[in-house]
Order: sequence, then C-alpha cells, then structure tokens
Amino acid sequence: MANYIIGLTGGVASGKSALEREFIELGRFVSDADLIARRIVEPGQPALRLVVEYFGSGILASDGRLDRAALRQHIFNDENARRALEAILHPVIRTQLLDECRAASGAYAVAMVPLLTEGGGRENYPWLDRVLLVDAPDEVRKTRLMQRDGIDADLAQRMLDAQATRRERLAIADDIVANDGELAELQEVIGELDRRYRILAEATADPSLERAHGAGRAKGGLGVRKKKKRPPRGGRSGVL
Repeated sequence: MANYIIGLTGGVASGKSALEREFIELGRFVSDADLIARRIVEPGQPALRLVVEYFGSGILASDGRLDRAALRQHIFNDENARRALEAILHPVIRTQLLDECRAASGAYAVAMVPLLTEGGGRENYPWLDRVLLVDAPDEVRKTRLMQRDGIDADLAQRMLDAQATRRERLAIADDIVANDGELAELQEVIGELDRRYRILAEATADPSLERAHGAGRAKGGLGVRKKKKRPPRGGRSGVL
C-alpha cells in the first residue's frame, strides 16, 4: 500500500502524458483523474444519475450515455451550471484518486490531476505529499495544441486562457519539470525524481532515513527545480 502520493499536474499541452508514461515505465502506479472522470459518468453510475437530475435528460444520447457536447452547451457560458457540475463530480473523482493511490503497491503512487490548480489546489487535495508540475512556455504549449488538435491560433489561445495561469500553477508546485527539451533529457529527469520520491517515501515511514539520505535536498540540473514548501492554498474551480 502506497503511503506517499505525488500530484502530477500541468496546463494543457504541457506534456503530462509524457511524464505519466515515464513513471509507468519505471513501474510506478498512476491514477488518472481524466480516466476516472469518464468512468464515473458511464451508464448506471450514481454520478451520472445526479448529473441528469440537475441538467435534465437532454444531456443523454439515444444509447443512454452522456452526450458531452450537449453538456458543454449547458456549462460553457453558465458559471453556476459549471460549478454545479463540479460539485457533483469532483468529490467522487478525488475519493477514487485517493483510494486507487492508497491501494497501489510500491513506495509511492502518482495522482495525475490536470486541473489541480483549478480544482482547489492543495486545499481540496490535502492528501498529496508533493506536487509535481510539468511546465512549458505558453508559446510552446500553443504550438503543440495547434499541431496536436489541428486548430487555429485563436482557438489554441482561448484554450490556454480558460485554464489557470502559469504563475498560479507554479505557486502550488514543490517540484517543476521544464518539458521543452528532448525525450532522453526527460527520461533522465524522471529517473532522478523517482529516486528522490522513493527516498522521501521511505523517510515518511522512518524519519531517521531522511537524515541519513538527505532526502530533503534536491539536486540541481536535469530540468528539475525544487521549491520550498508552501502552505495549502486553493485555486480557481474547474471541470476535470
């Protein structure tokens, strides 16, 4: 059972999936909030029933599945509707993330929460031991979005603007990976983080190990930056 949990987050097109793949390759368990968010609104799930009760049966497709396009129409320009949806889904997502991570084997587990900052930050995720932010300049992310989704610059910019700012994400991060280089560099970074997180997880179980290993000190370079621990703080609310 994993008693140490890393929160992995980052803005759209920052490269979260690349880090997720590297952690999985190292044998670390990753619980993905986006996958949970889709799973809990499958037909027959209690969360879907609550969503239908609030928004009406018009958000269902003919096969009884959630019509995501219809739901987006409800919440796109309606702040109250968006917050109502979040109030239904977010507690369920957080609970399942925690349950999956706690049940995982290994020294630590990773909870991938793309909209961690928008979803309340550390205030709503007090069980995260560290927050790892995948960071990339806005222009790099914008270019990736245009290439990945085949969209124009205006839509890509609006997608960036709809999320938390880079400054807001940096404010809740303990560790930061600059994901604007080569894959080999990223693999080296994740290898270093894995080593550090295993030491920190062991130190949590036995505080004497932290003094022995110096786990509180981060190595520089490799695109990894370490920040001093900040007190819990919230962020803007957002749809996972």
